[in-house]
Amino acid sequence: MTFPPPLPPSDDPAEALAAVVALRLMADKLERKAVAKALQQGWSWAQVAEALGVTKQAAHKRLSGVVSARR
Repeated sequence: MTFPPPLPPSDDPAEALAAVVALRLMADKLERKAVAKALQQGWSWAQVAEALGVTKQAAHKRLSGVVSARR
């Protein structure tokens, strides 16, 4: 399999939208793992937020479950 996999043809909305869903799920999983690793290494929520391009409050609200799930 090549990475990234080829995009579905633009004339098939069902396949294109399914690809969008799959990409979002993959991105969310990667984000959770990266945030968990950063927090384990002592990063602050402010550092995580800056790396993600969001506010500290937004990062904490969306991803604080990563910390409790890892404990």
